[in-house]
Amino acid sequence: MPSEVDDTLKRLSNRKGVKGVVILNGDGQAIRSTLDPELTVKYGRLISSLVQQTRTTISTLDDQNDLTFLRVRTKKHEIMIAPDREYLLIVVQNPAETMQA
Repeated sequence: MPSEVDDTLKRLSNRKGVKGVVILNGDGQAIRSTLDPELTVKYGRLISSLVQQTRTTISTLDDQNDLTFLRVRTKKHEIMIAPDREYLLIVVQNPAETMQA
């Protein structure tokens, strides 16, 4: 299984415009990352909190619903977040680079 995770991490990291990929466990601790350690901790802490708040908001609006994907776009980056029960996948990319041909 770890080989499949590493292959997927590598494949995502090699896509045009991708700045980094982080996989967090259920406690928000990074288990794999292509970012430097300081940035990994920062993204892990902040994105975990954002996902928890978003899940709470969605549940409050509709208790039969749950978060399946979250996409945040800023002037500099686009952060795609795929939460699962046990893991959280974060992909940070520069949208300007992905649009260039």
